[in-house]
Amino acid sequence: MERGATGTLEGDVVDGEWEYQPVRLPPEVSRMTAAVRLAIQAEFSGWELSRVRLYPGGIRKVLLRRRRSKLRLPDLSL
Repeated sequence: MERGATGTLEGDVVDGEWEYQPVRLPPEVSRMTAAVRLAIQAEFSGWELSRVRLYPGGIRKVLLRRRRSKLRLPDLSL
C-alpha cells in the first residue's frame, strides 16, 4: 500500500478485461485537489472514473478503471 499527501492507493484488482484501482481520499483533501489528482491519473496512466462514494466525515472512496493491456513480447523467430 502506498500513502501520499492526497490519498491512499489500496492495490489493483483485475476483473475480466478491466483492472480497477481503489483510491481513498481523506477529508482534508479539497475537491479541486482530488479532481487534479484524478485528471493526472486519467491523462498519464489511462485510468477513468468508475465510482465515487462520499462517506460521513468527508472520506471519499474512488474506484478507477482501465482496460487490461496485454503486453506481448516481439516474435523471436529467425
